[in-house]
Amino acid sequence: MTDHEPAAVSAPTDDLAAAFQIEGWPVRGRLVRLGDAIDKILSAHAYPEPVAALLGEACALAALVGSALKFEGRLIVQAQGDGPVRYVVADYDTDGHLRGYCRFDEDEVAAASSGFSRPGARTLLGQGVFVMTLDRGPDFERTQGITPIEGESLSLAAEHYFVQSEQIPTKVRLAVGSVTDETGTTWRAGGALIQLIAADDARGSTEEVWDRTRALFQTLADDELVDPTITPETLLFRLFHEDGVRLEDARALKAQCRCSAERIAGVLASFGPEERTDMVEPDGKIHVTCEYCGTLYKLAPEVAEAQAQ
Repeated sequence: MTDHEPAAVSAPTDDLAAAFQIEGWPVRGRLVRLGDAIDKILSAHAYPEPVAALLGEACALAALVGSALKFEGRLIVQAQGDGPVRYVVADYDTDGHLRGYCRFDEDEVAAASSGFSRPGARTLLGQGVFVMTLDRGPDFERTQGITPIEGESLSLAAEHYFVQSEQIPTKVRLAVGSVTDETGTTWRAGGALIQLIAADDARGSTEEVWDRTRALFQTLADDELVDPTITPETLLFRLFHEDGVRLEDARALKAQCRCSAERIAGVLASFGPEERTDMVEPDGKIHVTCEYCGTLYKLAPEVAEAQAQ
């Protein structure tokens, strides 16, 4: 290992989010690699390939931004519009848990996918908005930033959000793909983000360094972000080896839904007795499928009635 190569971290090289720092540069960055976690999320539904790719990007973005939070809570990334995909949502909590879901019109997605390339976010979502929501729990009000959907990727929408809502120069790369081995085909995703730290008297102008960082960052290829044989350390070393870069604060990520029988019962309790009666299936129970993970809950009506009292 050379003097500039980043040291290994005591965490998995997959399903993780980590910060990175370029030695002496006024730039901060984050890197996300998703393997089993994103495969579980995308495999929970029969998503068409472009829809799965969009959701994978949203999950990678939620982990990129959410893993930098300094408080306990959740970050929710959402985009919605009038296109074939009605909305895409991904949420990350500070325990490293991810979940996500897309609602779409299958025929409209098929029509939009008839070209030679995978349709991007603007084609799939149409005219709409990109939203980031911070949820610090019941004792705090949610904070939310909303910007128009810009460009053909969620990367561009996120960059526009940071510039408009937080005045932070930001570059984002997101990639989703699949790999095939002897066990079958699985989904993978990755993401990287760099942000310029504001200039001060000690740093002086940062424009030249930012221009150089962006130029190096643009050389990052999609296949590098999703290739399971390329470790995070190797990927960063390829980009910034001339200046030195270190990976730090690595956190494990896991696909985990927040649904439970108790939560479902609480939702059912918000309906009136007659409405709940109409929901009862021939087996005498109310069936509810979680839209995120696809888990089917079968609850006795009296469970919801007890919650309503």
